[in-house]
Amino acid sequence: MATGTSHQGPWGAVRAAAPRARAALSSALAALLLAGCAPTVEERLNPIPAALTVPVPPAAPRTTGVDSPAARERKQLLGFYGGEYRAPATERFLDEVLVKLAAASDTPSQVYRVTVLNSPIVNAFALPSGDIFVSRGLLALANDTSEVAAVMAHEIAHVTERHASRRAEIEKNSAVIAKAAAVIDDQNRQKNFQNYAQFSLAAFSRQQEMDADQVGIRVIAKAGYDPFAASRFLVSLGRATDLRQSLHPGGDAKPDMMATHPSTPERVAHAVAVARGIAAPGLGETGHDRYLAAIDGILYGDDPAQGFVRGRRFIHPRLGFAFTAPDGFVLENSAQAVLGVTPSGTEALRLDSLKLGAGQTLDSFIAKGWIDGLQASPAEALKVNGLDAVTATAKADAWSFRLAAVKIGNDVYRLTFAAKDLTPETDRRFRDSIETFRRITPEDARDVKPMRIAVVTAAAGDTAEAFAPRMAVPDHPLETFETLNGLEGAQLDAGRRYKVVVE
Repeated sequence: MATGTSHQGPWGAVRAAAPRARAALSSALAALLLAGCAPTVEERLNPIPAALTVPVPPAAPRTTGVDSPAARERKQLLGFYGGEYRAPATERFLDEVLVKLAAASDTPSQVYRVTVLNSPIVNAFALPSGDIFVSRGLLALANDTSEVAAVMAHEIAHVTERHASRRAEIEKNSAVIAKAAAVIDDQNRQKNFQNYAQFSLAAFSRQQEMDADQVGIRVIAKAGYDPFAASRFLVSLGRATDLRQSLHPGGDAKPDMMATHPSTPERVAHAVAVARGIAAPGLGETGHDRYLAAIDGILYGDDPAQGFVRGRRFIHPRLGFAFTAPDGFVLENSAQAVLGVTPSGTEALRLDSLKLGAGQTLDSFIAKGWIDGLQASPAEALKVNGLDAVTATAKADAWSFRLAAVKIGNDVYRLTFAAKDLTPETDRRFRDSIETFRRITPEDARDVKPMRIAVVTAAAGDTAEAFAPRMAVPDHPLETFETLNGLEGAQLDAGRRYKVVVE
């Protein structure tokens, strides 16, 4: 979560969603969208229609002091995804792989560049200019050089096949968190979010995805990589999705990366068939150890510059505050805001921040400029752990809100709680959550450490169960270890290197 700006929603992380929330929210929030509430993160339950997208223009000649359309789009995309993740050794490695893939592609004269996005979400995409983007979340999930090559070759195929300009439709990946956030965001941001949809993988049709898989597999084989790598990565992606479901029962089963693409089993079967038509299993470079060496030490999960989600608690060491969501909420963090939702989809929250303008009062944050169309009650002044704050209730169509603004210096932290039925008990839960907002001590800040990928070597007799305690993840460490390493059995191979998550 950043501070000091009016937050625009990214197609951000989603780890909790509920199918019944589709019915509970879609009709109720439609009216609120018209009233001025707009989505702020990926909308997995209510796809943005294709008519909202526009083709991404190719790179244009640079004019002094003026960005080309492609450069502007790149800048906007980086803003939505938390910026560029800088890891020199990883970048050099990816550049080397990309050079080999470009030479093996159908347009070897095309200039490509790869950028690592500072996002834990498993995602990758390309712009027609030749910009290839992969998230650090994807790098953590991939297990060898050939798998990450398969991902980049898939994106190269989208460029060489001109899918961006020929796409037939877009189905926007959405989530309950995004849907819930729609009731508590500002209308002026809707256009920015809709424009952002053009960058996602969901912009390509199902058939184009299958075509890109086929072309990409052919490219990696020509470049000397294992053509079966694409199917292996898709299997890992499916397992990661299943793991998410186990962490959040009742959640949306769609993987982030494959939102509107062919189902994972369908793509795996297709990828295997294409690979078999090229070579037998076991041929081609995999580059397992070299790949793990290249990603050893990269961030896993939240970026410390954006704060950390730890269960229902959000703590931001750099900004010096912490906050605990009400019982039953699942939180997601991004560079723009902290969002939360209950499994039922009937309650939601958003935490973001703005700068306090000259002469501006806390009351003004309640009275106007918060959410279009709200009818707010008079502001009530209060102290929250020694901090000046105001709170009020508000109403918009079928949703009710508890709003709070807490001041730290010139920053105002806005807490927006939404409920289908703001009963006295629910409102008390929201108010109790507001009361948890506090400054943190230096000791608190030191206690929260970022998680990273570390590479370890298995000894004779080692098992996945033996490695699970080394995992710093709070939930399902064994399943996470197996998923990150593409393991099917508990026994590990002596001398083989594996990924663990450490603090």
